[in-house]
Amino acid sequence: MLMDMDPHLLRTFVTVSRLASFSAAARELGYTQSAVSQHIAALENDLGTPLLSRRPVAPTRAGERLLEHAGSLLLRLDAARADLARLTAEPAGGAVTLAASPLAAAHPGILAALPPTSVTLHVIPRDEVPAAVATGAADLGVADGLAAPNDPLPLPDMARLTASALGTARGLTEDPLTVLFPADHPLARRARTGLRLDDLVDARWIDAPAAGFPLQRLRAAHGSYGFRPALRYDGTDVRTLAALAAAGHGLTLLPATAAAATPGGVAVPLAGSRLVHRTELVTAGEPTGAAGELVRRLSRAV
Repeated sequence: MLMDMDPHLLRTFVTVSRLASFSAAARELGYTQSAVSQHIAALENDLGTPLLSRRPVAPTRAGERLLEHAGSLLLRLDAARADLARLTAEPAGGAVTLAASPLAAAHPGILAALPPTSVTLHVIPRDEVPAAVATGAADLGVADGLAAPNDPLPLPDMARLTASALGTARGLTEDPLTVLFPADHPLARRARTGLRLDDLVDARWIDAPAAGFPLQRLRAAHGSYGFRPALRYDGTDVRTLAALAAAGHGLTLLPATAAAATPGGVAVPLAGSRLVHRTELVTAGEPTGAAGELVRRLSRAV
């Protein structure tokens, strides 16, 4: 049944569910509101069950279950379309689009590798980088995350999506982790000796899933339910996150390269940890032209 589903109808359903509005979905998709209603009705008729309640607009139980499948289905379709387009594309010209997660984009080695012209840098949440490359929205991607030394980052299972390690299996960079404290914090005096995560389980943290590391990842790595959030930051600017920590709004975990130059903050190394900050280059197929040259620049710079 799902294999026969019209992807246009499915995309309309996902958009209406996300916006909780038929009219807003119509504006975003460029349809009339009547067309959106017809799409939803056709999909419900095809599946034989209501998918959306109308007042208020919200997924039904069946609609919620369909949403669990819809994102990956549409992503794979977009990835397949982009993959086929690459087979017939003209040789790449002089411009390249690089999608990078906030912490990856803040890495000085990666910034230094960018050529002076003809690069568009899109800073997006880390979880969106592989999809941007797979669907052709970006020529290359740089993703980051917490990992054990030499362990690759997990990437979605999409056609032809690969993590290019530039001839090795170690990605681009692996940087030590630090905890950023205000300069007057008592634990800031541990800058030379370092701290263990065990020492910080009961501290208050900044939850910054886009700009930093999700606290749930820290909990999973430590195997505890600590690391309580004092403040949530939903932005993607790493400097703002560091400034919040330096001002005493909560602790944050940052790679040493990102924490070193924060005014008013002290970066204390994370000691005895099996975690590093890892960045990896994400490609789809073999980069050529300007994209291939950027891969070579990255390999030399980092």
